[in-house]
Amino acid sequence: MKHRFNVFGKVMSVYREANEWILYTESDTGMRARVYDVVIPSELAEDKLAQFLDDVFHELANPRYQSVFKVD
Repeated sequence: MKHRFNVFGKVMSVYREANEWILYTESDTGMRARVYDVVIPSELAEDKLAQFLDDVFHELANPRYQSVFKVD
C-alpha cells in the first residue's frame, strides 16, 4: 500500500513492504528514490505516518509549508 505526503513542500511516499515501512522521495517526473537514513518503526500505525514524518523533518518547515499532510 502506498501513502503520499507533502513533507514541507517535498513529496514523499511510504510503502508497506515485507511488514516494514519504506520511505521514498518522489520527483516531479514520477521517479522515486529510497530514503535509507530514516527508519520508520514497523509497528507504527498507518494513521501516525504523517506525524512521524513531521517529527523527523520538522527542520524543513517554512512559512508556506508548516506541517506534513497526506496527498492523494
